[in-house]
Amino acid sequence: MKKSFLFILFFIFLSSGVYSKHIVGGEMIYDNLGGNNYRITLKIYRDCASGGPNFDGTDPGNLPTALITVIDGLTGQIDSTINIGLPVITNIPPSINNLCITPPSGVCVEEGVYTYTINLPPKLGGYYLVYQRCCRNNSIINLVNPGDQGATYFTKIPGPEVVAVNSSPRFKKFPPIFICNNLPFSFDHSATDPDGDQLVYSLYSPFLGLDPACPSLGTAGCPTAATAPTYSTVNYSGTYSGSYPIAANPAFSVNPVTGMLTGRPNLIGQYVVGVCVQEFRGGILINTHYRDFQFNVTPCVVNVASIFADQIQKCEGSTITFTNQSFGNVGALSYHWDFGVNGTLADTSQVFNPTYTFQDTGKYLVSLIANPGKPCADTSKKLYYIYPQLKVSFKGYDKQCLIGNSFSFTNTGIYINGATYKWDFTPAATPSTSTVKSPSGVTYTVPGIFNVKLVGKQLTCIDSMIDSIRVVGRPIAKINNLPTSLCDPAHVAFSNGSYSPLPLNYTWIFSNGNTSHAYQPVQIFSPPGVYGVTLIATTSGLCIDTAITSVSNITVNPSPKADFIWSPTLTTIFDPDITFLNRSSDDITSATYYFGDGNSLTAINCIHTYMAPGKYQVVQIVNNQFNCPDTARHEIRILPEFRFWIPNTFTPNKDGMNDVFMPKAIGVSDYHFDIYNKWGQHIYSGNDFTQGWDGRFNGKSCEQDVYVWIINYNNDVTLGQEYKQGTVLLLRADDY
Repeated sequence: MKKSFLFILFFIFLSSGVYSKHIVGGEMIYDNLGGNNYRITLKIYRDCASGGPNFDGTDPGNLPTALITVIDGLTGQIDSTINIGLPVITNIPPSINNLCITPPSGVCVEEGVYTYTINLPPKLGGYYLVYQRCCRNNSIINLVNPGDQGATYFTKIPGPEVVAVNSSPRFKKFPPIFICNNLPFSFDHSATDPDGDQLVYSLYSPFLGLDPACPSLGTAGCPTAATAPTYSTVNYSGTYSGSYPIAANPAFSVNPVTGMLTGRPNLIGQYVVGVCVQEFRGGILINTHYRDFQFNVTPCVVNVASIFADQIQKCEGSTITFTNQSFGNVGALSYHWDFGVNGTLADTSQVFNPTYTFQDTGKYLVSLIANPGKPCADTSKKLYYIYPQLKVSFKGYDKQCLIGNSFSFTNTGIYINGATYKWDFTPAATPSTSTVKSPSGVTYTVPGIFNVKLVGKQLTCIDSMIDSIRVVGRPIAKINNLPTSLCDPAHVAFSNGSYSPLPLNYTWIFSNGNTSHAYQPVQIFSPPGVYGVTLIATTSGLCIDTAITSVSNITVNPSPKADFIWSPTLTTIFDPDITFLNRSSDDITSATYYFGDGNSLTAINCIHTYMAPGKYQVVQIVNNQFNCPDTARHEIRILPEFRFWIPNTFTPNKDGMNDVFMPKAIGVSDYHFDIYNKWGQHIYSGNDFTQGWDGRFNGKSCEQDVYVWIINYNNDVTLGQEYKQGTVLLLRADDY
């Protein structure tokens, strides 16, 4: 069996009931036909092993038509929806040209190819072309609930601001649906591009599409147009992801330059895989082409496989050691190597890992037969490029200062006479390119980190190297957010916004005669006036340089002087009205008093009444026309007064006069009042000197008689505890 890629793909029998009838892959391509006409090609792959939903548009009355949504690339608005007609359907059965491997039976994969030509005038932002469908196989193991996850296939036609004319890249062939577990896998997933654009390959996470509730656009009760990008990606299970889509060791990967997809699967199952190719023109990304597909990893029984390693690099000299990776299960294998030299039969070997020296340069088709001459033999062939060794390498300064920079590069690679060189120093350099072997005098006008690329070519061999250099910029001196209007005395904490890729030293020079070398100094400006500051930032070490910035409009405004007096200066709670008179400087425009009892008032002069004796911290805050404040504080005292008087008779007859027996007291606290009858029985108790005895006990009126009272309280003036005792006559009306 002849193979043009690294490893053989093997398949085994799978019964038709294993795989359900779902989408297994797809992609969308466009070709610019001229005159703003584009031919759209949509490829959809489905499992058709045992019937199931067909391609959109192929079952009138039961399935909707195949719809592509055209979306404005700038606004995301729907431009149009087009019916792309019927597909051309082709059966893609698995095929294995090896007597020792039985191809699977009962396997059916169909490719439906839709084509449609549409006229799309140039538009800023370009167009998105979108097709959506549901669903994927329920048995896929790298997705969560895969039967509920659909697919979105789309492409973008760039606007004229990106490129004038473009056709999308397209992959050369569709990957095999079935691959063997625990066998190395390699597949050429490269693409071609009609415009010759640079192509870069990678794995990606496929995009979600429709769900079982709306399996196709246009289904009854479902939308007829797709939504605008961006699109959510499929929901992976476990440790799977777009970059690790298959259980494998080594993991599956795609070579970004060649598009070679490789890996070694190690778990049987079905997997969704996405491979995309980006197209660049002049270093600008203009489009990304996406394809997702389903890999079915199956157990395989392989008797003999001929495999040998790829050439490490094209130009490695004339002596090559070949690495044999063949295997089999029919006993010890024999081998026959043919190194592809025309006109001789001496270019062969039966050694497992032979070494051969070619006598001339060129391309040679090397072949390896495992088990030659036996029924289960296998053959593999690969092109080897035999040319003198080419190794690109160079040395240069890693960094220089912006002022006076001049770079020289020494080409230290391995070449032969006649090799050519192409240097790219980026557009920021003068010159920006060179073909000299070891160029010098390359200068840069802006600071930054620049990638220098050298491409060497000899005969048909190309090698390249990229290394970075650094151009160190000049320092920048900056003072951040400096207030220009302040109050005397002005305490200014300077914020340093200076920048340099190198360490900086700072010198601050203030117009009040002070200096500082702190990173962010604090300075006091007084008396009122206009002040300035100069910041000098100086680098040291590699690039000694200086940056200077100055500010000359720091205005320090005069501050007012707060003060007040009050009258009376000493008073009691009997005379609690205090008059506050302003004695601040003449330039104030407002004054606010905080009286220390929770109250405040904005006024120049004011009167405040205190409700309780005590010491109060009174605060006056004044402002002038520059909104500069000042504060004055004074403590005032409101002294308590003491008065105590108690009657000797009361008449609780509810006539509103002398109905309650209690003292008249001012300036007392910790008050306790008790009353006893003549037999010593306790008939009343109270702790509030504003409340008294109403002549009742246990809800009944007491008889007319003489009663004894006892009062204990604290005198708030003397601050002493006092005790009072006496009698009171309770008179009833009928005894008057």
